[in-house]
Amino acid sequence: MTKQEFQELSRSVILLDGATGSNLMARGMPRGVCTEQWVIDHKDIIQNLQKDYIDAGSQIIYAPTFGGNWINLASHHLESRIREINRRLVSYSQEAAGNRCYVAGDITTSGQFITADGDYTYETAYEMYREQIEILAEAGVDLIVAETMINIEETLAAVDAAHSVCDLPIMCTVTVEADGSIFSGGNAVEAAAALEGAGADAVGINCSVGPDQLVSIVRNIREAVSVPVIAKPNAGMPVIDDQGNAVYSMSPSDFARHMEVLISAGASIVGGCCGTTPEFIRELSKIIR
Repeated sequence: MTKQEFQELSRSVILLDGATGSNLMARGMPRGVCTEQWVIDHKDIIQNLQKDYIDAGSQIIYAPTFGGNWINLASHHLESRIREINRRLVSYSQEAAGNRCYVAGDITTSGQFITADGDYTYETAYEMYREQIEILAEAGVDLIVAETMINIEETLAAVDAAHSVCDLPIMCTVTVEADGSIFSGGNAVEAAAALEGAGADAVGINCSVGPDQLVSIVRNIREAVSVPVIAKPNAGMPVIDDQGNAVYSMSPSDFARHMEVLISAGASIVGGCCGTTPEFIRELSKIIR
């Protein structure tokens, strides 16, 4: 997908997919494993989930390459297989998508904070993202998405890295508190403006909270940028049960109703994060279409 094609697609509301991680855990993925390796070993589970999202109306699905950077893979002693892992995961999503939707190469935070004199610098982040994005582009993804980002500087490094290796559109979403603040400092509006200035093709928020808590944040982002605004929230605020599992109380219809408000507030690229399922996307699709 070219940047111009992305701009044309975003003239109307774009429907993304829903959660991956919480659905994989519901389908048997244990805690503490390398998600990427587990998905490789359970191809049918990820493809069935993604086909369900496509059937529900998703126009873009995220390849399960979320933690496919060398820092995360090194924690599982898999960094030497980074190219193989990312390419195979992209191929799974491409097979599931066929010609029915686009496939985004998914990247995320390292979980570390950039400091000028620390072990994790802008240059380190840039090289980490450049390596993974180059692999994803070579694998044939249609666009890049940097999601669940917790650090503005790190996200800027991802955008710069993407521009250095490909001409694909890049979407960026930070994860925020209910007041719009980012965990490492700053806020979603500042991040959105900075990322647009760096060349991101769409900006917004994902994860953290439910859509009912994001109306003013989405409205403020819409007023601050000229690129499309993304909203991919959780199915409400989770409650931890006796077994340590996150339980999300928002129903698919309630989620879709609150997402309709976010669309009215300025979000034009929408989907779901933790706790959402293909049924959530189906209900959201009914509102959009």
